[in-house]
Amino acid sequence: MPKLHGLRPGGPAIGVSTADCGPVLMADPQARVIGAAHAGWRGALTGVIERTLATMEKLGAKRGHVVAVAGPMIRQPNYEVGQDLIDRFVAVEPNTIRFFKPATRPAHAMFDLAGFIVWRLRRAGIESIEDIGLCTYADPAQFYSYRRATHRGEADYGRHINAIALTD
Repeated sequence: MPKLHGLRPGGPAIGVSTADCGPVLMADPQARVIGAAHAGWRGALTGVIERTLATMEKLGAKRGHVVAVAGPMIRQPNYEVGQDLIDRFVAVEPNTIRFFKPATRPAHAMFDLAGFIVWRLRRAGIESIEDIGLCTYADPAQFYSYRRATHRGEADYGRHINAIALTD
């Protein structure tokens, strides 16, 4: 379930915890409504962005006023997936094949999660979108990464908190 709050002056911020998945932070500054979605491949594919926007609208937001930011997440050069994931996406929407580039291993591809998230936001009617372009996997000095920790055999991978708040 999306984490949302209709924020009034002095109200709390909201956030979403991620490691490699895509944090999507949204706001309608005019209605003073904010939303945060944890958009990994599964959530993004099954509508977490659209459900978050629908809940924001129930709180008074208008899609034409919503601005969105896609935060740090694993990026296509580091996100190798198997044929099973490709098949899931194509079964839901055949044109999503464009978010997969061939990988060096057979029956694998490099998935563009950020591109997919931005596409879903645009398709949902959001025009003001910023993708900050940072990769959790590629920048160990700045970010935790589940996949990087797994590849290195590390004990834990840490988490990020991605938060949004409206101010006066």
